[in-house]
Amino acid sequence: MNIPDANTTFPLEHYDKLCYLKNIIANPNIIVGEYTYYDDFEDVYNFEKNVKYLFDFIGDKLIIGKFCMIASGVTFIMNGGNHLTDAITTYPFAIFGEAWQDAMQGKSYPTKGDTVIGNDVWIGHNATIMPGVTIGDGAIIASKSVVTKDVEPYSIVGGNPAKMIRKRFDDIKINQLLELQWWNWDIEKITKNVHHLTGNDLNKLIE
Repeated sequence: MNIPDANTTFPLEHYDKLCYLKNIIANPNIIVGEYTYYDDFEDVYNFEKNVKYLFDFIGDKLIIGKFCMIASGVTFIMNGGNHLTDAITTYPFAIFGEAWQDAMQGKSYPTKGDTVIGNDVWIGHNATIMPGVTIGDGAIIASKSVVTKDVEPYSIVGGNPAKMIRKRFDDIKINQLLELQWWNWDIEKITKNVHHLTGNDLNKLIE
């Protein structure tokens, strides 16, 4: 079988605007699964520039599963962009040092943990994902959405803030798909089943 190589940076011949994302990531706090691709109208190396406020001293991670599709202009806002919200001011005095260096002594900036994107997730053009969000397997994020809350598996969300538009399948089929986890099959088995994976008869995969 002539299977696409997950270690190829640019899997489309003579086209450098789409890459298998894991092959260009330098930041160890960005973790990407195999065959997840990123498409950028200008330069695929913009991806890490679009992961905002990912500071080592905070320690949060952006974790993206396998076989995801991420469109140009998608932005991830990480926890380093958070300010105090329950204090008198949101101004970050301490970062400027000098006489302000102890302004946060005994306090900490809010954090919502890692941002986790499941497997087989499609994130549309110019969508924004906020800190600490988990997007479930098989979800679709509409273009220009701002995702502020967790997204259920196999749901379609859109808007600002993003809200459920509909589920892709009924709950029985969603549970079957989550149990199946086709993205964890070996690549030979996936390759043998691509015709069924691009269809809608789940029975062909679970027989």
